[in-house]
Amino acid sequence: MGNKTALYDAHVAMGGKMVDFGGWDMPLHYGSQVDEHHKVRQGAGMFDVSHMTVVDIEGDGATEYLRKLLANDVNKLAGVPGKALYTGMLNERGGVVDDLIVYLRDPGYRVVVNCATREKDLAWMNAQAKDFDVTLTERPNLAMVAIQGPEAIDKVKEVLGIDWIAAIDSLKVFHSFARGDWFVARTGYTGEDGLEIILASEDAEGFWKALAEAGVAPCGLGARDTLRLEAGMNLYGHEMDDETSPLEANMAWTITWEPEERDFIGRKALEAHKAAGVENKLVGLVLDGRGVLRAGQTVVVDGTETRGIITSGTFSPTLGQSIAMARVPKAVGETAEVEIRNKRVPVRVVKPSFVRNGKPLV
Repeated sequence: MGNKTALYDAHVAMGGKMVDFGGWDMPLHYGSQVDEHHKVRQGAGMFDVSHMTVVDIEGDGATEYLRKLLANDVNKLAGVPGKALYTGMLNERGGVVDDLIVYLRDPGYRVVVNCATREKDLAWMNAQAKDFDVTLTERPNLAMVAIQGPEAIDKVKEVLGIDWIAAIDSLKVFHSFARGDWFVARTGYTGEDGLEIILASEDAEGFWKALAEAGVAPCGLGARDTLRLEAGMNLYGHEMDDETSPLEANMAWTITWEPEERDFIGRKALEAHKAAGVENKLVGLVLDGRGVLRAGQTVVVDGTETRGIITSGTFSPTLGQSIAMARVPKAVGETAEVEIRNKRVPVRVVKPSFVRNGKPLV
């Protein structure tokens, strides 16, 4: 038996197929993963993401601590309470300890990190905090629900009522606001508009059931993965890990190089990597024929003896064909081949983003 979120009983009551995920008992689906996927693309679906770790960071040294800890610069958030920033947290070798979102609060900051890397992340964050006037507080008493899809925001307003409408309507993408224990962010992991809401654990089940009654479909880990892959969003342990440079994980845009005197962890290693030349990059693959692309399959690039590898692959319910993200030699062209069952299958090489806001990009 694994850890259970505040919504475990609700998942079981709604027919969720429970599986272990990073030490947590989580729903894989509630009957049809594909139906849940389409509901998010076409209407509204909700996910229990309470297994993720919420950490509040406060103290006079909080800003300088995060400017050291993170590759992106939290000074970009200055003066805009509630604004969010996506970033990598790197080790000294320039590998990705984790990817996370950091929000500016009043006071301090809030970060949300992955459940599978919780112990490693917290140990790393606490070790780096020793030189700063900063306090890190994990918030295990909170739950988190993601409501995603073109109808998601309207459904949340319907459930929460008139007193919340103005605040939600004013919320820009990648911004948040707090009201008591409720923390509402216009963020997500599906390529659709929507909200991620952090709330007290004791309020989570009632909120979840009210959303279901309003027509929001409960969705599991399966649909969450196909949705994020269609959107070209990285998954820790697949597109990046402790040994992978963000320069080879389509995360170069999350690195803030200026000012030069900001010596964030991993900077020297990244500068050396950049100067020596980046050999690989993360791309998208589309299989127009039959078959399914899977993580771990070899990618053969014309004109090079170096092979690439698929980091994530699946059948895309929206596109009706198989897609993947792969780390390949930088010299890759518009086509490549993937080794599937000892046969080489041709694929198209595209930007690592396939569907956004319900619209195909390939």
